[in-house]
Amino acid sequence: MNQRRALITGITGQDGSYLAELLLAEGYEVFGLVRRSSSANLARIQHLLPRLHLVQGDLLDQSSLMRALSESRPQEIYNLAAQSFVPTSFDEPVHTAEITGIGVTRLLESMRHVAPKARFYQASTSEMFGHAHETPQRETTPFHPRSPYGVAKVYAHWITVNFRESYGLFATSGILFNHESPRRGTEFVTRKITRAAARIALGLERELVLGNLDARRDWGFAGDYVRAMWSMLQQKEPDDYVIATGVMHSVREVCALAFEEAGLDWQEHVRVDAAFERPAEVHVLCGDASKARAKLGWEPQVGFEELIRTMVRADLEAAGEPGDARPSSTRLSSRGLPSPSPSPSGTLPPRA
Repeated sequence: MNQRRALITGITGQDGSYLAELLLAEGYEVFGLVRRSSSANLARIQHLLPRLHLVQGDLLDQSSLMRALSESRPQEIYNLAAQSFVPTSFDEPVHTAEITGIGVTRLLESMRHVAPKARFYQASTSEMFGHAHETPQRETTPFHPRSPYGVAKVYAHWITVNFRESYGLFATSGILFNHESPRRGTEFVTRKITRAAARIALGLERELVLGNLDARRDWGFAGDYVRAMWSMLQQKEPDDYVIATGVMHSVREVCALAFEEAGLDWQEHVRVDAAFERPAEVHVLCGDASKARAKLGWEPQVGFEELIRTMVRADLEAAGEPGDARPSSTRLSSRGLPSPSPSPSGTLPPRA
């Protein structure tokens, strides 16, 4: 039997690194799309590089995508690439639309011509629900995005549906709610909090400035969520699925838990500044993953408290090192938990 081949866009990101690990463990030949002009941060996949094939391409350039597909000849395509930071989307709405929205059309059109038999996964997001019309949100909940990022993702979601219905492509979308890990970028609020808690505990910083502490999100572990991505492409028919834990927590709760793990009282170190709030706030997002549970057999394995505490311990270990908290050495154990690598800079194991 020929080895299965998969192409991952956004392979250098949090989700891309976990997905690459999963696919390699499943015996795939894994290709990752990287931009020629990019000084890409390969830290999250450094430990995988000898087993990966990196191909050049850009969601802004369709010809490069067609070449990448011709070179990799994938049976599965996972589109995780995007301009995914919501505040940046307000500063750069056109750029966000080009990459996060129109870029998906370029990739699907390239797939239609070069690899029409491949299976396609689109990374949709809970930010599409925005000002949610119901809670919890499910696959049938109307979209009401509240940021240029959310708007671009709605376009990407519907163009994926359109290519599925128009051309018979196996194209599916995972509507993933917030998912975190020690590999999360430091600009995202959970990692911003856990990193600050660690650095304040070690005397490297003095305070953390945040915006809306009352925003509530459904937070899960990224390693759990990439299992859902893979499962979607193993089904007989393409479909769209909400992936979520079904439990909400506030930013305030993240602060309290993270600083407690670092041995601190968060109220002594966290300051609120309205300048950090979004122009159009999203207050509540909580997902109903009943469909994924029933059809994919998917269940989240890592709970909120374990997730945040593990992130803090990883940041405590890495504090003082340049760049991210050694994401390249954070691997998945058999339970899907972050576990230490043989490297001395590996992520600390979760508490028993």
